Amino acid sequence: TLVHLTLLHETGSNNPLGIPSDCDKIPFHPYYSVKDILGFVLMLALLASIALF
Repeated sequence: TLVHLTLLHETGSNNPLGIPSDCDKIPFHPYYSVKDILGFVLMLALLASIALF
């Protein structure tokens, strides 16, 4: 998935004229990063509580 996102959001991808299209992009980094980190921490806490108690 990471390789797919890297190649998909590469600068100049699908832009043969080279027109800057930064205004059309929606930043998804903060939202998905927080969601993924929170899910990881909750899953780790659940598994740790099962394993340690």
